[in-house]
Amino acid sequence: MTPDARHAKDKLALTPELRAAIRQIAATEHLLVAMDFDGTMAPIVGHADDARPLPRSAAAFAGLAVLPRTTTALISGRALTSLRAVASPPVNTLLIGSHGAEAWLGPGSTGLTLDPEQKALLAEVRAVLADIVKEAPGTMLEDKPAGVVLHTRLAPDDVADDAVAAARSVLQDRKGVFLKDGKRVLETSVVNASKGEGVTFLRQITGATGVLFAGDDTTDEDALARLEPGDVGVKVGLDFTQAQYRVEAPVHVAELLEVLLQERSMAVAEEDPGISGQ
Repeated sequence: MTPDARHAKDKLALTPELRAAIRQIAATEHLLVAMDFDGTMAPIVGHADDARPLPRSAAAFAGLAVLPRTTTALISGRALTSLRAVASPPVNTLLIGSHGAEAWLGPGSTGLTLDPEQKALLAEVRAVLADIVKEAPGTMLEDKPAGVVLHTRLAPDDVADDAVAAARSVLQDRKGVFLKDGKRVLETSVVNASKGEGVTFLRQITGATGVLFAGDDTTDEDALARLEPGDVGVKVGLDFTQAQYRVEAPVHVAELLEVLLQERSMAVAEEDPGISGQ
């Protein structure tokens, strides 16, 4: 192995502490594997519709989804329709979209319904943001069932900053409107929800005894804050975080999921030797 190849391999390796934490949580009675999508399962891209999970991450996640006493979930800021389109999740994976405002828990799961007041308020919010986008080249809007997202990734920094400041000046004190900052986005919603509430909700409905959550964005800090002793929280990237562990990029998430799949498969096989052939 050449020195360059050895360096690349070392850079991809998970820390011994994280590997130990994965091994420990893999042995829990009922494991919830809850993952953010963009910047975690999939690299960040310029156009949201182009995002796709890394093949290794998708394969390991699908492997976890079929293990006994193991629930997989995606918790995303995307609307559920967008999340399904780009993530192609395993059929039994639970989905939390729009930062917790939407949930899919299996066949028969009801969709999000806004009351007339919320619908009218959402239309007002969109009108405000549409006016801003007209004056801010490189910005764009994304509609969600309960909100509108101001995207600034393709705009120059000064234009992006001015657009977000203009939106905040109009919307931050408007009753019933909730704002969240993300990476080059400003999320607006007429439903007060968070990824943290999504994690708590999934823990309750699945009866999970341990949760592994990984995410890259500032909005994922809400989910990391809801983790309990014994859970594993992983920050993807180098930004400030309250997570116990960190990896640098989505390619490292693929390694994390592969290690988790291996450890979880061995743990459930020890409980039921007949599973070892899966």
